[in-house]
Amino acid sequence: MSDLHLNIKVWRQNQKNDSGHFETYKVTANEHMSFLEMLDVLNEQLVREKKDPVAFEHDCREGICGTCSMVINGQPHGPLAATTTCQLHMRFFKEGETIVVEPFRASAFPVLKDLVVDRSSFDRIIQSGGFISVNTGQAPDGNAIPIEKDKAGKSFEAAACIGCGACVAACPNGSAMLFTSAKVTHLGLLPQGKVEEEKRVQAMVAQMDKEGFGMCSNIGACEAECPKEIKLENIAYLNRAYLKSVFSGE
Repeated sequence: MSDLHLNIKVWRQNQKNDSGHFETYKVTANEHMSFLEMLDVLNEQLVREKKDPVAFEHDCREGICGTCSMVINGQPHGPLAATTTCQLHMRFFKEGETIVVEPFRASAFPVLKDLVVDRSSFDRIIQSGGFISVNTGQAPDGNAIPIEKDKAGKSFEAAACIGCGACVAACPNGSAMLFTSAKVTHLGLLPQGKVEEEKRVQAMVAQMDKEGFGMCSNIGACEAECPKEIKLENIAYLNRAYLKSVFSGE
């Protein structure tokens, strides 16, 4: 196992209304460490020096929760495709390299401290979607409601969205269309979600606009940077569902 001597140029911002700035630290990290483990080493070093550690979000560290959101060398979650920050390992960086780390940049994602941003706007978009029509009581058998294999597969793929916000950070417009469309699609393709679909799509799009996200111009950067490879075809599904709901009078 070999160590890497790196320069970590990281964004420091004490609180929401501060202007913020970059600071550079020298860090020695093992090539088998994850990126978050490297930041742990940096923070241990800062604590020993009686300095404020770098604030960053993390939870599962298994590519599931979506909280490890940061921009690494200009790319959300770093240089590897279909990879979250917590799954990125230091062996993909070079000895002596300067790594620039900053928070997601979007007006709807205000920076709270250092690399931590407020993504509660995503929660409000989900909440605006309301409920689905299901019967309470004992769970039905898995085959009780027949669903076409193709639709079930596409619904599952859309449901894989972890809400990390990389799509917003990658989009030059700061659009949340990929995220919102994934949530609309994964329910809209299933019978349980069909009943409220027209109300849901209008409510979620309205909330997305209210949160201050930009307009989608189909650049495709969102799909390219998404760690779960959510497809642009979900945006097309949302657009069709939205137009249908408008013309049906819902």
